[in-house]
Amino acid sequence: MISFTSTTKTEVSKLNLNKVETISELSAIIKNIGIINENIKITTENASLARMLFSLIKEIYGVTSKVTVRQGYNFQKNYLYILEIKEKTHDIINDLNLNNMDYNNNYLIDDISLKRAYLTGLFLAVGSINDPKKSRYHLEFFVNNEEYSLFVCNLLNFFHLNSKMIRRENKYMVYIKEAEKIADFLRIINATNSLFYYENIRIYRENKNMTNRLNNCEQANVDKIIMTASMQIKDIELIKEKKLYDSLDDKLKNMCKYRLEYPEVSLQELSEIMSSELETKITKSGLNHRLKKIKEIANKLRKNEE
Repeated sequence: MISFTSTTKTEVSKLNLNKVETISELSAIIKNIGIINENIKITTENASLARMLFSLIKEIYGVTSKVTVRQGYNFQKNYLYILEIKEKTHDIINDLNLNNMDYNNNYLIDDISLKRAYLTGLFLAVGSINDPKKSRYHLEFFVNNEEYSLFVCNLLNFFHLNSKMIRRENKYMVYIKEAEKIADFLRIINATNSLFYYENIRIYRENKNMTNRLNNCEQANVDKIIMTASMQIKDIELIKEKKLYDSLDDKLKNMCKYRLEYPEVSLQELSEIMSSELETKITKSGLNHRLKKIKEIANKLRKNEE
């Protein structure tokens, strides 16, 4: 089954950027998944990304990369696509500003469009995003060192994405957990189809959660009504058992009679029933006052028994 991350990367890898934006995107990709020595070697599991890299490097630099496909060693045994660039490597490294260790002083992120292109390349290289159908929202980037992770964090937060970073073994993870911020990131990298899917699932989940909360709240109210009515009935039955019922005034007797007849209704509903049947206005607060008197009598009886 194709993951949401793979689907999003495939979509983004097919976008058309201008030449300067493409160079920013390539810089982020090779910076994160490229091995640079005399040659440049790039390894990815995403076939669409491999095709994009092959085409762009040939188009911009006139270099045909050597492509090797091999079976991966991980549990899923996905194919690995390996591109080797053996020509003009020095020019490519300089053009992509890959030797610059001052990450914040980088002409490849000089304006908003270049920042967006760089983040697109970063996601294609080391980004991962949870399917919104899963239990939690999560977008992450794994990078190699702390200084670069701070740069990535600041770049994301330029767009108010509230990203954070944490060390994981010998790497650093920059992550975003807020659903709305993840949706904003998908907008930034122009992953339109993935964004529509993500937002549809997110809205569905939020509506479902709201419905569940309302149902739980309603059930809790029903449980509370039943429990309260049960305690009131016990008070009335105790008064009857001790032969004190006949000594109650008519208002309290009516209260007892209707509570025993309608043990499952709320106080508001009971006041409406009594008002209708007795043809006189009986308020909820009036019933509550009567029930307090019943409770006081019952409590005195219990205390005497003790």
